This record gives sequence, C-alpha cells and structure tokens, in this order.
Amino acid sequence: MPEGDTVFRTAHRLNTALAGHTVTRFDLRVPQAATVDLTHETVHRVVPRGKHLLMRVGDRTVHSHLRMDGAWLLYRPGERWRHPAFKVRAIVGTAEAEAVGVDIAEVSVIATRDEQDLVGYLGPDPLADDWDAAEAARRLSADQRSIHVALLDQRNVAGFGNEYAAELLFLRGILPETPACEVDAPALLDLGVRTIRANRDRADRTFTGNARRGFTDWVYGRAQRPCRRCGTLIRTGSIGADPTRERITFWCPNCQR
Repeated sequence: MPEGDTVFRTAHRLNTALAGHTVTRFDLRVPQAATVDLTHETVHRVVPRGKHLLMRVGDRTVHSHLRMDGAWLLYRPGERWRHPAFKVRAIVGTAEAEAVGVDIAEVSVIATRDEQDLVGYLGPDPLADDWDAAEAARRLSADQRSIHVALLDQRNVAGFGNEYAAELLFLRGILPETPACEVDAPALLDLGVRTIRANRDRADRTFTGNARRGFTDWVYGRAQRPCRRCGTLIRTGSIGADPTRERITFWCPNCQR
C-alpha cells in the first residue's frame, strides 16, 4: 500500500533516472490532461510531498497520487512493459529511461508556481527537510476526532496511511477510537517519524523489525489472529471521518487500552 515512505522512494528513483534530461516521450492518458505535451522540456526534479508526487518539467509540474494500487515503474526506452497497456495512465520518457505510471488514480498538470494551490493544505511531512514536529503535534492535539481518523487526515500530518495508523497506535498502546486530543501527540509522532524514516530506506516496510513475509506487522491485516505480544485475538472494525471515508482498522484489546 503506497504511503509516504513508498512515495519518497518512488520520487527518489524517478529523480535519479530523469532529472537533468530532456523529455522525448510524453503521454498522459487521462481526459483532463491528454492534450498536454511536454516533449523537449527538461525534467528538473521529482519530489514527494506526503502521498503526492511532483515531477517538475519545464515550467510545469506533473502531479500524481498513487492511492491504493498505483505505481511508477522505470524501463529502458523500448523495453517491453511487464503490465497491460490499458493500466497505463502516464508515460514520461527520456533518451535514458522511461517512467510509466500504472493504475495511478490522479494525474494532472499545473504550473510549477501553483504547486501550493494543490498541496499547500497538507500538514507537516515527516520525510521532508522542513519537518515541523511542534506544528504537527499542535494540529493533532487540537483534533477532537478519534486518533485513527486524525492520523489519516493529511491536513494534520502528511504521509501516514491506514497501515501506519494501526501499527503506531499498537506500539503506543492506544485504542483507535481514543480522542486525538487525549493522546500524547509528541510521543506518538516521534515514534511515527522514526518508523517512517527507517522504512524510507528499506525495500520492504516493517514495523516489527522482521522483514520476512507475514512477519512485518503487529496488528494490521491480522484480524482474529493471536497478538504477537500477548496472544489475545486481534480485533478489527471500521472507523472514519464519515460513513463514506471509513477504513478498516486493527487492534489488540489487551495491549491497547
């Protein structure tokens, strides 16, 4: 599941492959941007912002959001794709590499000077150089909703998704429905920052320290399985800011009180 660490690694790979090179192939397969042509422009930089990816080309920015299943894959020019062509939403190629966006939920093009109009609402990003821990804690502590919902609200802090919320709350011993204003926000965010920064540099995300398949999570995706700490069966339920945005969460009723 793409969260802030996945987007960070994706941006790094794309930046390494494309930055400084001239676009030789450009194709956005979404109606609102299908006529945009940035061939002959230079890719300046590819940067992450929370779960958003910003590819700066010429004086414009190609914005994308991976959502649940999206990915940017790199190929050599002319190399056969390892996925069906109908899944492709974007192609940005140079003489050296070809970036292919697959199953990307959102793709748009804006003037680079207007990036803040698109991502300016986001809260502090724990993977950004300008991470502001105090501001993130202030936003989280002021939220009256459940801590699970508050953590997922990108206006509070940018980059954490459903898996991070479930795992961080387990590690801190906090029930998902606890009001955010009652939680030790600085301590929770400190753990979150250390965890996402560690995962940023790993090929496979882990919260337990064990990267083996099936052993990376404490509670996420483990409904009705024994807690790795106490053996109590993991519970699951739905929680969200409103009925249209409910997410499945997981917790241990013994370790989280």
